Amino acid sequence: MYQVAKTLYFNYGHRLLGGHDKCSHLHGHSAKVRIVLRARKLDRQGMVVDFFDIKNTIGNWIERELDHKMILNARDPLVKLLQKAGEPVVTVQGNPTAERLAEWIFKESRRMKLPVVEVSLWESEDSMAVYTANLKSRERNEP
Repeated sequence: MYQVAKTLYFNYGHRLLGGHDKCSHLHGHSAKVRIVLRARKLDRQGMVVDFFDIKNTIGNWIERELDHKMILNARDPLVKLLQKAGEPVVTVQGNPTAERLAEWIFKESRRMKLPVVEVSLWESEDSMAVYTANLKSRERNEP
């Protein structure tokens, strides 16, 4: 089994609804994302996936859709206010936690046909969330 990993960086803002002390206020993070891809065989170039292709697919999506955006719960009362003020707002169902962002990046990578098996997202130097494929999903989607 072969594995490669690509690390990407982006900045975002968010807040959590439901009484999370400091995190209930608007604040930002400099995120680090590690995307792990796996394959049973290497391609014609001797790679799992070219690192350049990872950057040009999921990396470009992260830059376009998440980087320097305010990511908020779709029910957050600030959504309309910030949008009206011209701020770049992205909404998600539920709180925009590191766990949810890791899952979203994982699923978007899969949608792009990347053989992703794990996404780790650090929202700070010492706090991270991991989303992985379940075993049956991994076996079904590996080349």
